[in-house]
Amino acid sequence: MLKEKLVVYAYKSVSSLIKVIPDRFLAVLRNASAKAAFKFSVDKRTLVESNLERVYEGKITKSELKQKAQLAFLSYAQYWTDSAKMQSLTDRQIDYGFTVQGFEHIEDAWSEGPGPILALPHLGGWEWAGRWLTCRPNFEVTVVVEPQQPEELFEFMIRYRESFGMNVIPLGPNAGKKVIKAIRNNHVVCLLCDRDIEGNGVSVDFFGEETTIPGGPATLSIRTGAKIIPVAVYQRANSHHAIVKSPIDSKRRGSLREDVARVSQEIVRSFEELIRLEPEQWHLMSPNWPSDERLINQHRRK
Repeated sequence: MLKEKLVVYAYKSVSSLIKVIPDRFLAVLRNASAKAAFKFSVDKRTLVESNLERVYEGKITKSELKQKAQLAFLSYAQYWTDSAKMQSLTDRQIDYGFTVQGFEHIEDAWSEGPGPILALPHLGGWEWAGRWLTCRPNFEVTVVVEPQQPEELFEFMIRYRESFGMNVIPLGPNAGKKVIKAIRNNHVVCLLCDRDIEGNGVSVDFFGEETTIPGGPATLSIRTGAKIIPVAVYQRANSHHAIVKSPIDSKRRGSLREDVARVSQEIVRSFEELIRLEPEQWHLMSPNWPSDERLINQHRRK
């Protein structure tokens, strides 16, 4: 209990400090934290390097792999500092630090209704994109988030996102019904879905190996008529840039199971294209393929 309270206190304190630290000093601290995490988080480093090898199909030298893995940790550190900093920024500052390509796909889907589903990988600065969407006139934004421990920290993260005007739905048994309601109310629903957190997803071929991703986005689209729109948000030196792809065809062609599998595979194909543009910004640091656990165990035995 004491350990959990200390974790929450530390997180809140660091978040508050980040808001007031000048950017030049924050960059130094961020770089130092990323280097330390790269050095000591052996399991995460192993997974990041494995993911990069998948993206580059093994056509990468050991020195290049190490350099790009270090950049991935730096990108993840930037994600956290940017997310903490957002709370102290105005809508105008958020808008100034964001560019987007293909936003008409979201606008068109929202105008036609029901609310579109934005499918995102854990890439770059997705939190900034959600914050930017809340600045758009008429848009209601709903996000589904993974529960975290300790619970007090999770509640803090929910309140943090709600302070921007987001509607937050914790992942769980009742999430599906709440998301359907949001879609029917014409909300823009944001779903991070390159990792199967609950372990009951749909089989797909992802960068050359079979794994699973959540079947929720495809199922929700098929049942509600909401368009699925793949999106990725990339960090730039002093801003963020989003690429919005065309909606995925989720019209019925066969059985529900077959259609969910087909649409889910199309989501993954879009993710592969988006990740290949900036693989060093892919923050997937948990086991995601059957071979990942074996890989981690092999490194631990060395």
